[in-house]
Parts: sequence; structure tokens; C-alpha cells
Amino acid sequence: MTPINLADRSLDLGEWAAQTPDAADIFAAAVREWLEQNLVGEFAELKGRGGPGSEHEFFAQRLEWDRHLAAHGWTCLGWPTRHGGRNATLEQRIIFHQEYARADAPARVNHLGEELLGPTLIEYGTEEQKQRFLPGIVDVTELWAQGYSEPGAGSDLAGVATAAHLDGDTWIINGQKVWTSLAHVAQWAFVICRTEKGSTRHKGLSFLLVPLDQSGVTVRPIQQLTGTSEFNEVFFDDATTDADLIVGAPGDGWSVAMGLLQFERGVSTLGQQVGFARELETITDMARVNGALDDPSIAARIVRADIGLRVMRAHAHRTLDGDITSEAGAASVAKLLWANWHRDLGELAVAVAGAASLIGPDATAEGVPNDLTRPDHVELDQWQRLFLFTRADTIYGGSNEVQRNIIAERVLGLPREARA
Repeated sequence: MTPINLADRSLDLGEWAAQTPDAADIFAAAVREWLEQNLVGEFAELKGRGGPGSEHEFFAQRLEWDRHLAAHGWTCLGWPTRHGGRNATLEQRIIFHQEYARADAPARVNHLGEELLGPTLIEYGTEEQKQRFLPGIVDVTELWAQGYSEPGAGSDLAGVATAAHLDGDTWIINGQKVWTSLAHVAQWAFVICRTEKGSTRHKGLSFLLVPLDQSGVTVRPIQQLTGTSEFNEVFFDDATTDADLIVGAPGDGWSVAMGLLQFERGVSTLGQQVGFARELETITDMARVNGALDDPSIAARIVRADIGLRVMRAHAHRTLDGDITSEAGAASVAKLLWANWHRDLGELAVAVAGAASLIGPDATAEGVPNDLTRPDHVELDQWQRLFLFTRADTIYGGSNEVQRNIIAERVLGLPREARA
């Protein structure tokens, strides 16, 4: 086997693959072996931890795990080597995400920086911005939040009202964002602001990089149905950021934001699907053991779930192979597929669990009896949490209604929906 120096970030994985027979098999084996050797000791308890609905689990330890990955060259694989990446091929990136998911490795804490902001800065940022921010994403020393949604413009990005204006060398920002994932642990946020007074819709928006640790920013966690708080409200009251921390030109925020969203549903979705497959497999095993599989309706739902997973995988490969990458609506189709599938899986899980899914354990981890009037005192099992949190899958990241409008208007050419 051709050795790969995992600690050497100067190794160009794409170049290595072009010169190495059976590169895909060698790479997969190397990733698998590294994960087996490193998900041990203090990191062993992190297996399967974290992710949507469970971001509170072992956060500090998962941050250390991400930094451990960085130290061994496993962050920002697809980035160019000149920006600290590994220039991994699409095939290598898919392999990494799938092997990572198969190893039941913990959910990453740096997703927004590595998968969204980093590629956006590489595409649209200035050299100064790249030099300032990319190293902190690569080595996981700075975490990012996404400041898009607002109380009056949840999935309607063009309807944002948070405003910013230049005062000398400083942007002054006022407004509110909501459902801001992990803002309570992030140091920075990329924020869409309206920078042209009197502008409407997608015109007059700008993409700003804003430090969160300042007196003008207030972050308030929002308690969810699961009793945890990974979403936040973020208030900007004369918050500031430097004039040069704008990505793209003033008023070009819409095009930058749309560019970022193209990165949002990339190769990592294939790793996500491996996790989905594991959930379905476990639910199927539970149904087999407790007899729920003998119910024809349950058996039929499990079959439909398996078919849906295969459809998701086929669509992801079509998109990533380049057949429909530039087609408007491809990302919206992907979002509709996985969000509805995962919500239905949560409903299937509690149906398979039966009456037991209606009650929780006798006490929380702290030994406090369950109190249904206080969600923070209710301990949920894996399937209860899945059921409750997946109610949000069809809302966050663009609601089902917005995704269908995008497909209808931009792909099918149907008349635009009436807007106020």
C-alpha cells in the first residue's frame, strides 16, 4: 500500500491520486485505518455523539476531536493546498465522508466554517480575508455561525431587514437574526444585512463578517422541544465590524449568499445518508426484535423508507457527477428529499417503539425526576429525540414551501406566487 503522510498538509491528494493506481481503495483503507486507530481512549465515548438535536453532547470534547482531525490533515480536504486544504478529488471527499459516518465518528463542530464560509471566501473573498480567516477554519480555532434567518423573513432571505451602514472605517449593524445555529459557541458570524437604504428584496444586500464577542451583540439560546438549545436569537444593537470585512462588493450580498448555499448541500450529504441508513437499520432491527415488523403497515413503511434512501443517494450522485450541478432547483430537490424522509423516519421510529415511546426514563442523568412541564428536566431516548427534532427538518435550511416555490418558478417556469 502506498503510504500517505496524514500529518503533511503539503501533500496534494488530488495529485497523489492521479499518480497512484487503485488510489480510491488505498485512500478508503487509509481513512478507515486512521479512524479505527484514533477513535479510542478519550475519543471513544464520542462515537455517535452530537449532530442536529444533540449538539449539546460532549461539545468541548468534540471540539478537541475536530482539532485532532486538523492536526492530522483531515479538515478542509477539498480546499486548494495554497489555502491549507488537501486538494482532494470529489471521489476522495465522498469516501472520507462515508467512511467517517460508517465509523460512527462524532458530529463535527466546524461544519459552517469548513463547508460553507471557507469555500465562499475562496470563491469571493479578498486575499486579505483569506489570509485572515481560512487558517482559523482549517485548524478549528475559530467557529462560525450563519446570520441569515430573521423573525419576519425565516426562509425568505430576500426579505431581511437587519441594516448596516458605513461610518468611516466601520460598519454599524442593527437588527435581529433568529434560529442561528451554534451562535452561543461561535466567535464570528457571516451576516446578510441591508446596506442600501430603501432597497427591497434581493437588491441592496451585503455579506458581512461580524465578531460576536462585543457589547453590541446579544445571543439568546432558544429552548427546543427536545429541551436543548442549539438555535439562538442574535440581536445587533450598534454592533460593529471593520469596513473591509465585506465579502464581495456592497450590494452584492445576494449573489454571495446564493453562492454559499450551493456549497451547503455538497458531498457531506452522502455522509449524512450513511448516518440515515444506520438509523433505519437500527429501527428495522428493533421492529424485528419487538415484533413490530409483523405489522404489515410497519413493514411497508420500512420498505418505503429504504426506497426513499436509495432515491436520495441517486439524486446526490447525479448532482455531484456534474449532470445537474448548475441546474436551478437541484439543491431544493435534495432538501425536500432528505427533510421529509428524515421527518417520516422519526415518526416510524416511535411507531416501532410503540407505547414505550410515550414515556421517558424515571429520572434524568442528574437524578431529577421527569417533569413534563419543564422540558429541561426531561430525558429523552434516541428515538424520542429523533421524532421531536425532525419536526424542524422541513423548516430550517429553507422550508418545504420555499423549496417547492424555487422548483416551480425557477425550474418548471410556473407563474410566480403572489407576494405582498
